[in-house]
Amino acid sequence: MSLAFTRFARLLFAFTLLCSATGALAGPPFQTDDPEPVPYRHFEAYLFGTADRSDVTTTAWPAFEFNAGFAPNLQFHIVVPVAGVSPDGSHGLGDIELGIKYRFVEETKVRPQIGAFPMLELPTGNASRGLGNGHLWARLPIWLQKSNGPWTTYGGGGYVINRAPGMKDAPFAGWLLQRQLSNRLTLGGEVFHQGAPSIDSRGSTLLDAGGYYTLRGTLSLLFMGGHSVAGEHHTGQLPRPVLHVGHARCTECFGSVAGRRSADSLSGLAASPVASPVLG
Repeated sequence: MSLAFTRFARLLFAFTLLCSATGALAGPPFQTDDPEPVPYRHFEAYLFGTADRSDVTTTAWPAFEFNAGFAPNLQFHIVVPVAGVSPDGSHGLGDIELGIKYRFVEETKVRPQIGAFPMLELPTGNASRGLGNGHLWARLPIWLQKSNGPWTTYGGGGYVINRAPGMKDAPFAGWLLQRQLSNRLTLGGEVFHQGAPSIDSRGSTLLDAGGYYTLRGTLSLLFMGGHSVAGEHHTGQLPRPVLHVGHARCTECFGSVAGRRSADSLSGLAASPVASPVLG
């Protein structure tokens, strides 16, 4: 489960509660991330699950993600998963993910916004049971995003630094194009490549398609499916036919809410209560 949150092929369903969501969502439910941080003094919270099937099936069920705008253009990020591996049946706390997203170039009519989103994966999962990496490892990406009317495109890449036994450093990259088709529906597609994460594996290139649909008010359904088209085989699957629904209350909201994944990529089923209330 060492790559539980490196976002390999993902089939993701999520209920998302957004406050003042006037901007286009970026990031979730896709593997490719975006450079747009949560607005200052706002936060997002996601409750979700993931599953990735290759030689074995690895899951994170449930997992909690929290993002907060600690300063203008600066976002704090944490994911706490409950990891699982089948068919051996191991289950328990996985590796906790910490990150900081910093947007250092603002978007203009001709210039994309650009940001960095470094992450550390803490070795909190039991590596002997397959629930964690066993050593601290990092992801160091740069992301770009540009919008034009109903169209939004974003992508970039970076490098995984993983010195755990049997693992190795590897590059990753992705790019996505999405379009808002109506007030309720946005669809998009991406190509994502991950270099070989271990000495006995191969890299993988995946094609994914998905989007989100506003059910009512600020409640939306996020969905995405993907499959490897080159390299190591990865297929998304639903761990069980259930949707988890999360709730959050917005005490006060302002501006547009930055839609998010860090997510950074498995396949899964997710429920994501996202409100962006003021922190103080």
